[in-house]
Amino acid sequence: MKKKLIVFGSGDIAQLAHYYFSTDSDYEVVAFTVDAAYLTEKTFCGLPVIAFEEIDMRYAPATNDLFVALSYSEINAIRKKKYLAAKALGYQLASFVSSRATVLNDGHIGENCFILEDNTIQPFVTIGNNVTLWSGNHIGHHSIIKDHCFISSHVVVSGGVEIGEQCFVGVNATLRDHIKVGEKCVVGAGSLLLTDAEPEGVYMGTATERSKVPSRKLKKI
Repeated sequence: MKKKLIVFGSGDIAQLAHYYFSTDSDYEVVAFTVDAAYLTEKTFCGLPVIAFEEIDMRYAPATNDLFVALSYSEINAIRKKKYLAAKALGYQLASFVSSRATVLNDGHIGENCFILEDNTIQPFVTIGNNVTLWSGNHIGHHSIIKDHCFISSHVVVSGGVEIGEQCFVGVNATLRDHIKVGEKCVVGAGSLLLTDAEPEGVYMGTATERSKVPSRKLKKI
């Protein structure tokens, strides 16, 4: 018999969580929950949506686990807040680890993690609680990703890197080996970090500018 799961959220990430848990895990999603102030629909994905303020009375923590399916808003602070609120109610926080990910770190993965397809997690990596690894990342050996981080797609984290709590790393960013990224850092898409990053730092890659040559003048395309 599958374990029962409640998903916090009713947006795109919650819909994705429903899909992934339903097709590639031992869980059965039985309901969604949101704060009462955001309860606008009674159903989502064909399942009931319950106010979070009464979720423990309707779906007891003793028989249901919970997953917080939120994004990196406010540098992951909102997801962290709901993660802690769910734990305070006594829920076990479920993690999703795709069967299509390569996971070689002996299961050193915390609660409420969302690890999608094509991630490569090398030996001796430690991943904390409430961490999202979107698809296609490389997490190098002996690296540490602390709690409440969000790593976007196709990020390269080289060996021995330490990423502090509540960091966001954008798509196609590259972190060289043995550097430390301070807490609440934002590393933008396409960035290259070669040295330690100070806490609350913002590191942005250079955007590609439009060429002065219009496309109609290109001969080989």
